[in-house]
Amino acid sequence: MKIDLTDTTSARINAGLIDARRAIGTPAVGMVLTLVIVTDEGSAYDALKSAHEASREHPSRILVVIKRPGRSPRERAGARLDAEVVVGAEAGTGETVVLRMHGELANHSESVVLPLLLPDAPVVCWWPDQAPDKPGADPLGRLAQRRITDASSAEDPVGSIEVRAGSYLPGDTDLAWTRITPWRSMLAAALDQKHSAITSASVEGEAYNASTELLALWLADRLGVDVERKVSDGPGITAVRLFTSAGDICLDRSDGRLAELSVPGQPDRHVALKRRETAELIAEELRRLDPDDIYRATVQFGVKHLISTARDTKGANGSPTAAARATPSAAKKAASGGKAATSK
Repeated sequence: MKIDLTDTTSARINAGLIDARRAIGTPAVGMVLTLVIVTDEGSAYDALKSAHEASREHPSRILVVIKRPGRSPRERAGARLDAEVVVGAEAGTGETVVLRMHGELANHSESVVLPLLLPDAPVVCWWPDQAPDKPGADPLGRLAQRRITDASSAEDPVGSIEVRAGSYLPGDTDLAWTRITPWRSMLAAALDQKHSAITSASVEGEAYNASTELLALWLADRLGVDVERKVSDGPGITAVRLFTSAGDICLDRSDGRLAELSVPGQPDRHVALKRRETAELIAEELRRLDPDDIYRATVQFGVKHLISTARDTKGANGSPTAAARATPSAAKKAASGGKAATSK
């Protein structure tokens, strides 16, 4: 069921939600959280589709905030709220409210969202495209226990990691980090087996891919070894190699779907490692709402050194010509303002 409300208020929207639930015969509220999506008209459809798919696992009240401040001085001086209330099959397993805020109201979106939050339920805020530099300080971000950004949507995906490191607050996370969960799980499982000491590592992936950079930082932080960043044609991350005296541990995925795991002394194995849709990433993030300390440690580990080195090694066409290296010692130098190490 869909209800259109023009020039409305938060109180009328709440009343519309109650009327819609009664009309379809489901007055009970069984949702576990409120998901606030801050986006624009161009990205709203895809973001809402992903949220509806994720709501099958996490029944939610989905609030889509679309800001329309206006182009002319007259439009910017006005204030109007239009809303679409959707309950039933079209809203997944929860309910959806699309909020279009016009004029000055766009600068005070938290005043509209606050009365629509589910009582005694966690709040998650998601920016599918352009996110604020400090999500935790944003008026909508302050309402949420969990704040989700996506570095891949930024003009400078790798540079946005540096921004996230400097503005991190407990509850922040990024879908670039979520995308490497299967890689981290597979590598951790491989290292649980008996192996020689790891002397160095390399990560191969597309240029300007934030997930590739985060995976390299995670390995450097966890293993305490040099990690070389190599550029490949993709898609996404294509290979991780851990070098030992007994041979290389290699996880190679050239087609974006199936990977081959090679461990010295064992037969090669094929493992499913497909690139996941946004709905799967959001569903994973909604499974835990406590601070992700591993993400914090990774995004802050040597990030200035890694980004500055990658930029210094760009060729004439603007793409990296050599692999950037992240090391524990480089992280300490970056933190203290020291000179960054050279790259290969």
